Amino acid sequence: MAASECPRVRLWRWRRNPLRRRCDLIEAWVVLCGWLFALAGAVCGGLVAADAVVRSAEQQRADSHRVTAVLVKDAEDPGPARVTTDHLVWATVRWTDPDGTVRTDEARVPPKTKAGGKAEVWTDRHGVLPKEPLSETEIMLHSVAGGVLAGSGAAGLVLGSVWVVRLGLERRRLEQWAAEWERLDTPWGWKTG
Repeated sequence: MAASECPRVRLWRWRRNPLRRRCDLIEAWVVLCGWLFALAGAVCGGLVAADAVVRSAEQQRADSHRVTAVLVKDAEDPGPARVTTDHLVWATVRWTDPDGTVRTDEARVPPKTKAGGKAEVWTDRHGVLPKEPLSETEIMLHSVAGGVLAGSGAAGLVLGSVWVVRLGLERRRLEQWAAEWERLDTPWGWKTG
């Protein structure tokens, strides 16, 4: 037996026909506007988030500078079970700020460095040891990831709202159909279903 030969009617909600209801037209507009807003929200949200990540990383880079610090005591060997990916350990270091203030803090240094040894550490204008600033490649990766996540979240929020509105319209459509079937069934005194 051959498959159904019914042609698929595209964009039927936009065409004038006696079967189209007002809620069908409203649903078509909601879906169209939802996709447009989702696209615009994804692009704008992604660009704003990516720009914020880049500005934050550049601000951190501008506030940080490298100083040479002296180890106060020997850096320990972490052992094979506690080796980190960057192969650095925490140790107490001392350095002098450009204004002459001597500071002491914990920093990541190569293992087995002896007391009095020198290590390059990053500091900011307040004398706090931040992490090393992101490289250009890391900034690009973070901004792309942040932009994609923010854009996806914005689009998902809009499309989720469209889905909720469509559920409400579907419920209303089913109530209208039920009311019309009830009107058709009752004049003859018997039910069709």
